[in-house]
Amino acid sequence: MAQAPGREPTTGAPVIEVRGITKQYGELTALDGVSFTVQPGEIFGILGPNGAGKTTLVEILEGLTKPTAGDASVLGHDIRTATDEVKKRVGVQLQASSYHQYLTLREILELFGSFYPRSADAGELLQRVHLADRAEARIKQLSGGMQQRFSIVAALVNQPDLVFFDEPTAGLDPDARRDLWDIVRSVRDEGSTVVLTTHYMEEAEALCDRVMMMDRGRIAALDTPPGLVRSLHAPYRVRMTTLGQIDVTRVSALPGTSEVHHFAEGNLEVLELRAEKAPPTVTALTGLAQDAGAEVVDLAVLPATLEDVFLSVTGRGLSG
Repeated sequence: MAQAPGREPTTGAPVIEVRGITKQYGELTALDGVSFTVQPGEIFGILGPNGAGKTTLVEILEGLTKPTAGDASVLGHDIRTATDEVKKRVGVQLQASSYHQYLTLREILELFGSFYPRSADAGELLQRVHLADRAEARIKQLSGGMQQRFSIVAALVNQPDLVFFDEPTAGLDPDARRDLWDIVRSVRDEGSTVVLTTHYMEEAEALCDRVMMMDRGRIAALDTPPGLVRSLHAPYRVRMTTLGQIDVTRVSALPGTSEVHHFAEGNLEVLELRAEKAPPTVTALTGLAQDAGAEVVDLAVLPATLEDVFLSVTGRGLSG
């Protein structure tokens, strides 16, 4: 699995520093002592299922809500005492946005731009997300994918140094999702640092320089996508389908294998397992099949995914 393409994160003072942030709503602890940094030029992913604390954390960093305990700085400004300064320099795309129904797209962007000391040209923003021909349309006249694209440029109207994208592709079809991925990459490549929350594993793998996995308000793991996968004891999944049976006890005894499962699919036998190293495991499996007189019908080796990492560190899947 290759790391997300794009510009290498730069060195220097962190864009975000979070130190022991906790947020409680009555008896519910939404965030529990979270600490991390985001470097300039990164696409920093926050990955986890619904209810993991992702949106609460982002709302604190955006200055929309206050933490119960802990502190943080964004672009060098304290989130408790310099909220106005933070808001001038960040862009925010929310999961659900509401826009004036009777203004055109151009008018909405010009209105938003008037709220900031600096603003981008509305026409150029619309061109950036292929909506220039809809400049005089109203939001209700856009498809769902177009509305998501518009919500992204609405977050860029103040030419921000840091942009928060909160579940930007939720509910979109695969083609529309990948179109938005290109837009997110372009935002980073043109100079902004990006914080992206998502519960789509493939989105985090495709876009992010580093990924922070959250579960029940805590950090479960934090590294580059390849680094997270390498942290697994057995980072490969092997599936072999045969015509004829293999002694499963011999498979389970192979060095570096674990989680061996055996089941039938019609007249075929299927073995699925995890392996520390793929080549020797594949060689051993085909040798066992030959010894048993079983014909190998199909053999697949897949690298582990962020879903596997999340399951390993939390005991549950991203959808659970």
